[in-house]
Amino acid sequence: MQPYDERLSAPRSWWFIAVLTGVAVGLIMLPFGTLPMLGGLIGGAALASVGVSSYGSARVRVVADSLVAGEARIPVSALGTPEVLDADEAVAWRSYKADPRAFMLLRSYIPTALRVDVTDPEDPTPYVYVSTRNPEALAAALTAMRTA
Repeated sequence: MQPYDERLSAPRSWWFIAVLTGVAVGLIMLPFGTLPMLGGLIGGAALASVGVSSYGSARVRVVADSLVAGEARIPVSALGTPEVLDADEAVAWRSYKADPRAFMLLRSYIPTALRVDVTDPEDPTPYVYVSTRNPEALAAALTAMRTA
């Protein structure tokens, strides 16, 4: 069994934007004095950083006979064969090929993904779409978990 654990962290440019948000709030507070400007700078940057951090805190793991994608925990026994999606196919499956009933852990800044059909007849979800930087390793971990 191959363990798999990935954090879908936000790109560095988003952290730079969080700092710029703090600078903007600091400039907005500048007419009220130096202390409010510093408070706005620190508070704005901190709030923007919390937002970036929470969005980028999603994890994808294969543990305890389950695929854990964000808040979802899906038993590997309820999943079909994983399909590795390159950048073009990933865009297609998150746009015009997408099914609104599908479970999607989608991060648009990650170009590749993995799509796995849900084989459980009781589950109305047709497939699981997971953004991942290493779809081959995730597919291998799921396949290894199914055969174990």
